[in-house]
Amino acid sequence: MEAILKIKGLKSYYYSGQNVIPAVDGVDLDIYPGEIVGIVGESGCGKSTVVRSLMGLLDPVSSKREGGQAIYLGKDLFQMKEKELCRIRGKEISMIFQNPLSALDPVYTIGDQIVEIIRIHEKISKKEAYEKAVFLLKQVKIPSPEVRIQQYPHELSGGMQQRVMIAIALACNPKVLIADEPTTALDVTIQDQILSLLKELRDQLGIAVILITHNMGVVAAVCDRMLVMYGGAVVEEGKCTELFENPCHPYTRGLLAAIPSIKERKEKLYTIPGQVPKMKVPVQYCRFCSRCSYAQEVCHEKEPGMQGENGHLYKCFYTPQQQEKEKCGPGGVAL
Repeated sequence: MEAILKIKGLKSYYYSGQNVIPAVDGVDLDIYPGEIVGIVGESGCGKSTVVRSLMGLLDPVSSKREGGQAIYLGKDLFQMKEKELCRIRGKEISMIFQNPLSALDPVYTIGDQIVEIIRIHEKISKKEAYEKAVFLLKQVKIPSPEVRIQQYPHELSGGMQQRVMIAIALACNPKVLIADEPTTALDVTIQDQILSLLKELRDQLGIAVILITHNMGVVAAVCDRMLVMYGGAVVEEGKCTELFENPCHPYTRGLLAAIPSIKERKEKLYTIPGQVPKMKVPVQYCRFCSRCSYAQEVCHEKEPGMQGENGHLYKCFYTPQQQEKEKCGPGGVAL
């Protein structure tokens, strides 16, 4: 199967005074129709910057895309003029933002906002757009859509607001849907409903979904493949079942070890020691070495390349067998 979207060597940097921060530093990602790909990692690892670079939504004052390609159906999105990109953005590639209340306009009804998106990209009457808006609200399982469509965002609950955002994203039948931490501000029950809805829509419509999250449980519940990011780079990638059963990078092992388990009673949850270091361009060392207790001299001198097989790749000088030999636990913490 041919990938619908290929991101190659994406680099996006932030500028702070004289410092150049590698927010995204050489990320590769292939997206196939009908699959859900999760991008996971701590806050500040570059997850959201990847998709904002893709959508052309970086702040031009403090950030800039410095390299890479995004091949969508044979065309490079990064080489398109703004007018051409606008025809794709919101229509063929849509995005659900993290905070629905800040993404929705408070002075317009739900119906007005959905109808506007439809009529920007499709040449249909206002009445036809309104009927489609009602259908979309039904599709995302909002009860009494004929009533809700007349309401303003503040009149809806957080879960309902997020469903409206999904309806807006689906308004023009996109081929790729980006969900940037869509469940962060929601309670656990509503989170489960939103995630189940995303899976249902993927199955019904065959769209590709990129899911940004810091929650490994969310990835396990809905994703087919996952990428683990740290310090602006992908440190491990592969099928979710494989990564959860056989994590190879010490950072991935640390993230999994930090998940509470109902099978074990612990007085204190595991945490990865230290903090994400402030990196500057160029990065010429292993990004995780300052938090990894079995890092060797080579880890401080050069950055490891990807290794692995069968689609399960990781960026570390050590194989899992060598990690075991060093008697190291999750996250490279010595046992």
